[in-house]
Amino acid sequence: MRRIIPLLLMAGLTGCGVAGRLENVGRPPKMTPPPADPVAPVIEPSLGDQAAAHRAGMRGRAQPQAAPTASLFRTGAGAFFHDQRASRVGDVLTIRINIADKAVLDNSTTRSRTGAETAGLSSLFGLESQLVKVLPGHPDPSKLVDSSSNSTSSGAGNTARSEQINTTIAAIVTDVLPNGNLMVQARQEVRVNFELRELVVSGIVRPEDIARDNSILHSQIAEARISYGGRGQLTDAQQQRWGQQIYDALFPF
Repeated sequence: MRRIIPLLLMAGLTGCGVAGRLENVGRPPKMTPPPADPVAPVIEPSLGDQAAAHRAGMRGRAQPQAAPTASLFRTGAGAFFHDQRASRVGDVLTIRINIADKAVLDNSTTRSRTGAETAGLSSLFGLESQLVKVLPGHPDPSKLVDSSSNSTSSGAGNTARSEQINTTIAAIVTDVLPNGNLMVQARQEVRVNFELRELVVSGIVRPEDIARDNSILHSQIAEARISYGGRGQLTDAQQQRWGQQIYDALFPF
Protein backbone atom coordinates (compact mmCIF):
# COMPACT_ATOMS: atom_id res chain seq x y z
CA MET A 1 0.00 0.00 0.00
CA ARG A 2 2.87 2.37 0.78
CA ARG A 3 4.28 1.82 -2.71
CA ILE A 4 0.95 2.18 -4.52
CA ILE A 5 0.14 5.66 -3.15
CA PRO A 6 3.35 7.33 -4.48
CA LEU A 7 2.83 5.65 -7.85
CA LEU A 8 -0.73 6.96 -8.03
CA LEU A 9 0.43 10.46 -7.13
CA MET A 10 3.15 10.36 -9.78
CA ALA A 11 0.67 9.10 -12.39
CA GLY A 12 -1.78 11.85 -11.48
CA LEU A 13 0.85 14.56 -11.72
CA THR A 14 2.07 13.21 -15.06
CA GLY A 15 -1.44 12.94 -16.49
CA CYS A 16 -2.26 16.51 -15.51
CA GLY A 17 0.76 17.84 -17.38
CA VAL A 18 2.62 19.03 -14.29
CA ALA A 19 5.91 17.56 -15.49
CA GLY A 20 5.66 19.34 -18.82
CA ARG A 21 4.78 22.65 -17.18
CA LEU A 22 7.66 22.40 -14.74
CA GLU A 23 10.00 21.67 -17.64
CA ASN A 24 8.90 24.84 -19.45
CA VAL A 25 9.28 27.16 -16.46
CA GLY A 26 11.17 30.26 -17.61
CA ARG A 27 11.11 29.18 -21.26
CA PRO A 28 8.92 30.39 -24.13
CA PRO A 29 6.60 27.85 -25.78
CA LYS A 30 8.23 25.84 -28.54
CA MET A 31 7.14 26.34 -32.12
CA THR A 32 6.28 23.39 -34.34
CA PRO A 33 9.11 22.65 -36.78
CA PRO A 34 8.28 23.17 -40.47
CA PRO A 35 7.99 20.11 -42.74
CA ALA A 36 11.40 18.81 -43.85
CA ASP A 37 10.52 18.07 -47.48
CA PRO A 38 7.45 19.97 -48.72
CA VAL A 39 5.79 18.32 -51.69
CA ALA A 40 6.03 20.35 -54.91
CA PRO A 41 5.39 19.54 -58.58
CA VAL A 42 8.34 18.84 -60.88
CA ILE A 43 8.97 21.60 -63.42
CA GLU A 44 9.53 20.22 -66.89
CA PRO A 45 12.64 21.36 -68.80
CA SER A 46 12.49 23.80 -71.66
CA LEU A 47 11.51 22.56 -75.12
CA GLY A 48 14.73 24.04 -76.46
CA ASP A 49 16.77 21.90 -74.06
CA GLN A 50 14.86 18.81 -75.16
CA ALA A 51 15.53 19.56 -78.83
CA ALA A 52 19.23 20.09 -78.15
CA ALA A 53 19.45 16.82 -76.26
CA HIS A 54 17.69 15.04 -79.13
CA ARG A 55 20.13 16.44 -81.66
CA ALA A 56 23.05 15.44 -79.46
CA GLY A 57 21.72 11.91 -79.23
CA MET A 58 21.34 11.72 -82.96
CA ARG A 59 24.95 12.83 -83.45
CA GLY A 60 26.23 10.50 -80.73
CA ARG A 61 27.79 13.35 -78.80
CA ALA A 62 26.93 14.50 -75.30
CA GLN A 63 26.04 18.18 -75.06
CA PRO A 64 26.22 20.11 -71.78
CA GLN A 65 22.78 20.85 -70.38
CA ALA A 66 21.90 24.51 -70.57
CA ALA A 67 21.14 26.33 -67.35
CA PRO A 68 17.43 26.92 -66.70
CA THR A 69 16.21 30.33 -67.72
CA ALA A 70 13.36 32.54 -66.61
CA SER A 71 11.69 32.51 -69.99
CA LEU A 72 7.90 32.81 -69.90
CA PHE A 73 7.60 30.30 -72.73
CA ARG A 74 9.35 27.50 -70.84
CA THR A 75 7.10 24.58 -69.92
CA GLY A 76 6.13 24.81 -66.29
CA ALA A 77 7.09 28.46 -65.94
CA GLY A 78 4.72 31.31 -65.21
CA ALA A 79 2.96 32.88 -68.16
CA PHE A 80 0.77 35.88 -68.80
CA PHE A 81 -2.16 33.79 -70.04
CA HIS A 82 -1.70 30.76 -67.79
CA ASP A 83 -4.10 30.17 -64.87
CA GLN A 84 -2.01 30.78 -61.76
CA ARG A 85 -4.62 29.43 -59.34
CA ALA A 86 -3.75 26.45 -57.17
CA SER A 87 -4.53 23.14 -58.85
CA ARG A 88 -1.73 20.68 -58.01
CA VAL A 89 -0.12 19.18 -54.95
CA GLY A 90 2.30 21.68 -53.48
CA ASP A 91 0.56 24.80 -54.82
CA VAL A 92 -0.12 27.63 -52.39
CA LEU A 93 -3.61 29.02 -51.81
CA THR A 94 -4.67 32.08 -49.81
CA ILE A 95 -7.52 31.60 -47.33
CA ARG A 96 -9.43 34.63 -46.07
CA ILE A 97 -11.01 34.01 -42.67
CA ASN A 98 -13.81 36.32 -41.61
CA ILE A 99 -15.76 34.82 -38.71
CA ALA A 100 -18.30 36.92 -36.80
CA ASP A 101 -20.56 34.62 -34.77
CA LYS A 102 -22.87 35.64 -31.95
CA ALA A 103 -25.30 33.45 -30.04
CA VAL A 104 -27.43 34.02 -26.94
CA LEU A 105 -29.25 31.18 -25.16
CA ASP A 106 -31.40 31.54 -22.04
CA ASN A 107 -33.22 28.65 -20.33
CA SER A 108 -35.29 28.53 -17.15
CA THR A 109 -36.97 25.47 -15.58
CA THR A 110 -39.12 25.18 -12.45
CA ARG A 111 -40.62 21.96 -11.06
CA SER A 112 -42.77 21.46 -7.96
CA ARG A 113 -44.61 18.41 -6.60
CA THR A 114 -46.58 17.86 -3.38
CA GLY A 115 -48.08 14.59 -2.11
CA ALA A 116 -49.92 13.39 1.02
CA GLU A 117 -51.02 9.93 2.16
CA THR A 118 -53.30 9.01 5.09
CA ALA A 119 -54.43 5.46 6.06
CA GLY A 120 -56.22 3.96 9.07
CA LEU A 121 -58.20 0.93 10.31
CA SER A 122 -61.27 2.01 12.25
CA SER A 123 -62.78 -1.45 12.62
CA LEU A 124 -62.04 -4.92 11.35
CA PHE A 125 -64.07 -7.60 13.13
CA GLY A 126 -62.68 -6.36 16.41
CA LEU A 127 -59.13 -7.16 15.42
CA GLU A 128 -58.18 -3.53 15.50
CA SER A 129 -58.12 -3.68 19.27
CA GLN A 130 -55.32 -6.24 19.09
CA LEU A 131 -53.07 -3.82 17.18
CA VAL A 132 -52.55 -1.84 20.35
CA LYS A 133 -50.87 -4.88 21.89
CA VAL A 134 -48.65 -5.46 18.87
CA LEU A 135 -47.62 -1.92 17.84
CA PRO A 136 -45.59 0.21 20.25
CA GLY A 137 -46.78 3.54 21.60
CA HIS A 138 -50.51 2.69 21.80
CA PRO A 139 -51.43 4.07 18.35
CA ASP A 140 -54.93 4.99 17.22
CA PRO A 141 -56.13 2.33 14.72
CA SER A 142 -57.98 4.96 12.71
CA LYS A 143 -54.73 6.87 12.11
CA LEU A 144 -52.14 4.23 11.43
CA VAL A 145 -50.41 5.92 8.43
CA ASP A 146 -50.02 9.64 7.85
CA SER A 147 -47.32 10.82 5.41
CA SER A 148 -46.63 13.84 3.25
CA SER A 149 -43.97 14.78 0.69
CA ASN A 150 -42.90 17.98 -0.98
CA SER A 151 -40.35 18.36 -3.79
CA THR A 152 -39.22 21.56 -5.47
CA SER A 153 -36.60 22.03 -8.16
CA SER A 154 -35.60 25.10 -10.13
CA GLY A 155 -32.83 25.77 -12.63
CA ALA A 156 -31.67 28.60 -14.83
CA GLY A 157 -29.00 28.85 -17.48
CA ASN A 158 -27.68 31.66 -19.64
CA THR A 159 -25.10 31.38 -22.42
CA ALA A 160 -23.73 34.32 -24.39
CA ARG A 161 -21.03 33.79 -27.01
CA SER A 162 -19.39 36.23 -29.38
CA GLU A 163 -16.48 35.36 -31.66
CA GLN A 164 -14.74 37.42 -34.31
CA ILE A 165 -11.69 36.39 -36.32
CA ASN A 166 -10.37 38.40 -39.27
CA THR A 167 -7.14 37.12 -40.74
CA THR A 168 -5.48 35.78 -43.88
CA ILE A 169 -3.38 32.65 -44.09
CA ALA A 170 -1.58 30.81 -46.87
CA ALA A 171 -2.41 27.12 -47.29
CA ILE A 172 -0.74 24.38 -49.30
CA VAL A 173 -2.50 21.77 -51.42
CA THR A 174 -1.80 18.38 -49.85
CA ASP A 175 -3.84 16.15 -52.17
CA VAL A 176 -6.06 16.18 -55.26
CA LEU A 177 -9.21 14.05 -55.01
CA PRO A 178 -10.45 11.96 -57.97
CA ASN A 179 -13.22 14.50 -58.70
CA GLY A 180 -10.70 17.34 -58.87
CA ASN A 181 -11.33 18.88 -55.45
CA LEU A 182 -8.29 20.00 -53.48
CA MET A 183 -7.40 19.12 -49.93
CA VAL A 184 -5.66 22.08 -48.31
CA GLN A 185 -3.95 22.58 -44.99
CA ALA A 186 -2.50 25.70 -43.37
CA ARG A 187 -0.65 26.33 -40.15
CA GLN A 188 0.56 29.63 -38.75
CA GLU A 189 2.38 30.28 -35.50
CA VAL A 190 3.23 33.70 -34.08
CA ARG A 191 5.21 34.02 -30.86
CA VAL A 192 5.30 37.28 -28.94
CA ASN A 193 7.42 37.16 -25.80
CA PHE A 194 6.19 34.13 -23.84
CA GLU A 195 2.87 33.64 -25.65
CA LEU A 196 2.43 31.55 -28.80
CA ARG A 197 -0.62 32.09 -31.01
CA GLU A 198 -1.48 29.23 -33.35
CA LEU A 199 -3.89 29.14 -36.32
CA VAL A 200 -4.65 25.84 -38.07
CA VAL A 201 -6.97 25.48 -41.09
CA SER A 202 -7.79 22.39 -43.12
CA GLY A 203 -10.55 21.28 -45.47
CA ILE A 204 -11.63 20.56 -49.05
CA VAL A 205 -11.78 23.24 -51.74
CA ARG A 206 -13.46 23.23 -55.15
CA PRO A 207 -11.26 24.66 -57.89
CA GLU A 208 -14.28 26.59 -59.23
CA ASP A 209 -14.55 28.53 -55.95
CA ILE A 210 -10.99 29.86 -56.08
CA ALA A 211 -10.94 33.54 -57.07
CA ARG A 212 -8.70 34.96 -59.76
CA ASP A 213 -6.30 36.27 -57.12
CA ASN A 214 -5.81 32.66 -55.92
CA SER A 215 -7.80 33.20 -52.72
CA ILE A 216 -10.89 31.63 -51.19
CA LEU A 217 -13.21 32.42 -48.28
CA HIS A 218 -13.36 30.15 -45.26
CA SER A 219 -17.11 29.68 -45.83
CA GLN A 220 -16.35 27.97 -49.16
CA ILE A 221 -14.22 25.26 -47.56
CA ALA A 222 -15.97 21.92 -47.06
CA GLU A 223 -15.21 19.92 -43.90
CA ALA A 224 -13.44 23.01 -42.61
CA ARG A 225 -11.47 22.71 -39.40
CA ILE A 226 -10.39 26.09 -38.05
CA SER A 227 -8.52 26.19 -34.77
CA TYR A 228 -7.27 29.43 -33.23
CA GLY A 229 -5.71 29.35 -29.80
CA GLY A 230 -2.61 29.99 -27.81
CA ARG A 231 0.02 28.44 -25.62
CA GLY A 232 2.14 30.18 -23.05
CA GLN A 233 2.03 32.05 -19.77
CA LEU A 234 -1.17 34.01 -20.47
CA THR A 235 -3.10 30.91 -21.52
CA ASP A 236 -1.74 29.00 -18.54
CA ALA A 237 -2.84 31.76 -16.14
CA GLN A 238 -6.40 31.57 -17.45
CA GLN A 239 -6.68 27.83 -16.82
CA GLN A 240 -7.79 26.29 -13.53
CA ARG A 241 -5.11 24.56 -11.50
CA TRP A 242 -4.95 20.81 -11.97
CA GLY A 243 -6.15 20.17 -8.43
CA GLN A 244 -9.24 22.30 -8.96
CA GLN A 245 -9.97 20.58 -12.27
CA ILE A 246 -9.85 17.16 -10.58
CA TYR A 247 -12.04 18.44 -7.75
CA ASP A 248 -14.67 19.80 -10.20
CA ALA A 249 -14.64 16.52 -12.12
CA LEU A 250 -15.04 14.28 -9.06
CA PHE A 251 -17.23 16.40 -6.75
CA PRO A 252 -20.83 15.07 -7.20
CA PHE A 253 -22.67 18.15 -5.89
